[in-house]
Amino acid sequence: MDVHNVNIDISAVEPKQYPSNGYPEIALVGRSNVGKSSLTNVLINRNGYARTSNKPGKTQTLNFYNLDEKLFFVDIPGYGYAKISKAQRAKWGEMIETYLTTRRQLKGVVLLIDGRRAPSQDDLQMYEFLKYYDIPTLVLATKMDKTPKSKWNKEVSILNKTVDLNDGDEIQLFSALSKYGKEEVWKWIESKTGVK
Repeated sequence: MDVHNVNIDISAVEPKQYPSNGYPEIALVGRSNVGKSSLTNVLINRNGYARTSNKPGKTQTLNFYNLDEKLFFVDIPGYGYAKISKAQRAKWGEMIETYLTTRRQLKGVVLLIDGRRAPSQDDLQMYEFLKYYDIPTLVLATKMDKTPKSKWNKEVSILNKTVDLNDGDEIQLFSALSKYGKEEVWKWIESKTGVK
């Protein structure tokens, strides 16, 4: 899909604030600083549109990016960041769980995992949660430009061994720097949403 117009329509914390126009939604989920903003910028062909933060845990709302009045990307706050309070973490957890388990327009989740290391416990728990609710998921190993190409097969092998993939879910490698994997990510999104 070639994206021409992008707007952050809504920043929501509860269902009554979600968009009401019925466009399909793809959620972007992952640890803080795993590359959700970089992925968004590559997919929409805009440098710096989605802001990357030097302060992990800064995003505290569900941000709905409206793409061409056809589709929403939903940027979900990063998990696994230690410096937020337990109360804050519980609040975020509830907000995220409510969205993922009740949103009819949600057609799939891109779960970003740092491709330079094995998935964390948080990553695996998030995947098991998505699998439990039968939410179609693309496991995306990011920052692959920081890993020599000769080790990419090994990375896929580690992910296949550690992530117990649900039928139909996929693993894809991605680099925001070289844009490797961009077309494959779009193909997956299009297959889940029907948007071209």
